[in-house]
Amino acid sequence: MEQFNRIGKCILIFLVTLLLFKGDAIPGHDQRERIRFFTRSIEFDYASWTLDAIKLKWLYGTLNAPAYFSPEQQRQIVYDYIEAQIDYTIIGWQIDDVYMDPTVFDPDYEARGLLQEQTRRRNRLEELAPLCEAVIQYQITSILKEQGLTLAGQPIPPILYRVTPLPFGMVISPRNVIRQDHFISLQPDMPLDQINRLEQSVEADQNVSALITPVGGIGAYPTMVSSTSNLPWLLEVVSHEWIHNYLTLRPLGWNYDASPELRTMNETTAEIAGIELGHEIVARYYPELLPPPPAPTAQPTTQPTPDPDQPPPFDFNHEMYITRLTTDQLLSEGKIEEAESYMESRRQFLRQHGYFIRRLNQAYFAFHGAYAPQAGSGAQGSDPVGPTVNELRQQSPNLATFLNRISWMTSFDQLQKAVKP
Repeated sequence: MEQFNRIGKCILIFLVTLLLFKGDAIPGHDQRERIRFFTRSIEFDYASWTLDAIKLKWLYGTLNAPAYFSPEQQRQIVYDYIEAQIDYTIIGWQIDDVYMDPTVFDPDYEARGLLQEQTRRRNRLEELAPLCEAVIQYQITSILKEQGLTLAGQPIPPILYRVTPLPFGMVISPRNVIRQDHFISLQPDMPLDQINRLEQSVEADQNVSALITPVGGIGAYPTMVSSTSNLPWLLEVVSHEWIHNYLTLRPLGWNYDASPELRTMNETTAEIAGIELGHEIVARYYPELLPPPPAPTAQPTTQPTPDPDQPPPFDFNHEMYITRLTTDQLLSEGKIEEAESYMESRRQFLRQHGYFIRRLNQAYFAFHGAYAPQAGSGAQGSDPVGPTVNELRQQSPNLATFLNRISWMTSFDQLQKAVKP
């Protein structure tokens, strides 16, 4: 019976992979094809990546290895991987220091030992990754069972993720309105000069706003997650990307690209659920990583008088909110060049306060504005979609109820009607 269950799970994974796989071979909009004239040779090959990932997962998926480990052994496997990731990151910093040191005459010679050690640490990391990923998949599955998000004890689709270099995303927005029209995945590790040239070429040819940006995860199947030594963040991202897989099997996910509102509903739902699930996993398996509760503070009897000579603390989210509102207003008045000049001046203003944004344009807001669980701050500006999704979650008794309700919606109007006044 156990062998039958393993085979059945593998068949389910294969079928779900076929259903969730989205390739770039499907003919798209005419403008998208014109943009792909510039990107086709450097687009990310999801088909090859998926086949390689499934091969890697096959052994660990059929063995169900984490079930044979105690909770403490599972934790040790994960912490060994995190330690190896930290070691690999540190050796990279040390190599960078050698090459950036102006007093080093021959950096290739000076760094040769470090480069050999880097290779050793990379190999160690690659050895540990598959089993660590299997453990985390097993732990998330356990939490999903408790949350009522499984069928016969199995998440649909099964949780599969792989830490991998992530493709860059090219975001395309019209210039006269903030709206993501296209998203094209490009090969990872593109040099900055190539990125700048490609953005400028597409903008000049198509009169659009373009941004090539890194991403933290991609809801392919298996899902793609960037390397990190921050375990709570890793758990959140893996959960976030699985939610995208979950939604893809339901109307909200089917209609991801049907409108900007539905895209924001998808992304905000995944953001909310990913944070909740990540917190539950940390609390269950890695409670020592939970932040300490805030210390009680004595309430002052009188409110302190603000010092007029002291400026208020800098609030990045508020400044981005103001930037988005002003940009939207300028664009609604047809003042495209003024809006673009304004965004560039705000980018420089943010840089003066320690926030380095390479490009701040319509495409930037179109991409980042979709992650919008809170009203009145950040890149979403006055967009009501994200806060309404958050309101539905607050009105739902648990995460499963929230996901079951919103996953069957096909319009923002349905969401608004579902939220109680």
